[in-house]
Parts: sequence; C-alpha cells; structure tokens
Amino acid sequence: MAEQSLGVGESVRLLRVRRGLTLRSLAKVVGVSVGTMSAIENGKVAVTIDRLRQLANALGVDAAALMDVRSEAPVVAADPSLASVGQRWREFGPLDLDPVLEAAVEAFSEVGYHGATMRMIADAADVGIAGIYRHHQGKKQLITAIGEALEVDAAWRVEAAAADFRDDPARAFGAMVEALSLCQIHRLEPALVIETELRRLDELSRERIVALRHAMTRRFEVVAIAATELGQFATSSPAGTARTVVALCRALPLRFGGGSALPGASVAEEYANLALLMMMASKVQQN
Repeated sequence: MAEQSLGVGESVRLLRVRRGLTLRSLAKVVGVSVGTMSAIENGKVAVTIDRLRQLANALGVDAAALMDVRSEAPVVAADPSLASVGQRWREFGPLDLDPVLEAAVEAFSEVGYHGATMRMIADAADVGIAGIYRHHQGKKQLITAIGEALEVDAAWRVEAAAADFRDDPARAFGAMVEALSLCQIHRLEPALVIETELRRLDELSRERIVALRHAMTRRFEVVAIAATELGQFATSSPAGTARTVVALCRALPLRFGGGSALPGASVAEEYANLALLMMMASKVQQN
C-alpha cells in the first residue's frame, strides 16, 4: 500500500496511539479539554502554531513532524517504546470518552439508534444541544467517534501485548488475542453499540472505522505468518485463520451483550487458547 500524508489531527492521533497515551492524558498535558483534543484529532478545529508546538512537545517530536507523519495504516507495528507499558494492557479503567459520547453510548444501548435523539443525549450529558453540534453533526458522527475511541484503545493494548513477546511470535499472537478479547469484554456496552449500529453510518464514516479494524487485522496476520515461518504454527493459511480469530473476538459483545452473566478475564484466556489451537490445527491432525 502506498504511503499517504496525514493531516495534523490524524498525525496527533497516530503518535498518541504509538505512545500508549489516552485522549484524556494528552489533553491534560497540552492544557485543553478532552472535547477540544477530540476535535483537534478529528480535524474539527484549526491548530495554531503555538498549539502545534504544545502538541509536538507533549508527543516528543518536532512540530514539523506533525505536518508530515506518514503511515501505511492507522495502526502501526509494535513500537519499542511500548515495552515500558508492561502489563498495563490488562488494566482497564473507563473508556476515554467525553460526557456526550458516554451519554450517547447509554442512549443507544437503552433505546437503539432510532429511539435515541440528540436532545435525549444532550440532556443526559447535561449540555446544551448546541454544545453537541459544535463537535458532532449528528448520531452517525457520535457512533463514528465511539468506534474510533474503541479502536484506538484496542490498538495500543494489542501492540503492547505483542511487544511483551517480541521474539516469540506464537506467544505474541496469543497475547494479542487476549488483549483484543479483553477490550471487547471490558468495553462491552460501547462495543455492542458499534457491532449493531455500524451499518447506520454513511460510507465515509464507516470506512474510517473499517480502516482501523483492517489495520489491526493485518497486524494479527503478520504475526501469524511470522510464527508459521518459524514452524510454531502449522495452519496452511495463517492470514486467513488470523482473520477468523479476530472475527471471533469482535463477536464477543454479540455473544454476551444483554446477558445476565457478564464474561470475565477467563473468557479472554479461553479465546487465546482457542486461537492457538486453531493455528496448530494441522499439527494436531498430523499427530
């Protein structure tokens, strides 16, 4: 895939993910609200020279770098700096959403896309309706923002899990499956909203989330192929099997959403073990 130049907002998001930073933590360092930082990353507000310098300092790059960050995909290969993250990828607090997006998740979960109104969401978030439209044009844009937040959160966790086993692709793959499964489990409500409402988005908005998902799937494929080349996996189609594994992880909210018994960490471990068995299927048959 040919490289493409990214806008300042996309560059900020890309570098933030590489460093394992949340939207909230970067906003705090720069000295702006989470809503403003979200608007910057989504290209909704202009970035002044002074703000550009603040962002660059917070991300540890030259200001010029934010004008010319290039990438083949929104999610990058494991960054060596992620090694310092350690087991943080297994630790979950609230998803990094502003009050409007939190209210939107609740509304979509309770009454669905058609039942939820912008007024309902504004009241739940305790903001004026104009405050919502300042950053989000409508319900489709809210779903897009929720989906992007989920993917960004999952991206650094999957990459950090891979970095824990940099020299062992098979173990890295298992850890990546566990990380993605944990994300779907701990972010069950917003993940279920995205899985059920993604079809509501227009083509352009849907492509933004799909591009992030495809980039993550490619990471799983690359690691699976590496493990196969080392003789750790025996599947005849490592990339295809990896895609199936990712799809199973993505479907976790559909499996447990609305159920009385919520899944625990053991489910993530179960999925990781299942993924490794799928990758070793040919060896199992041979034995």
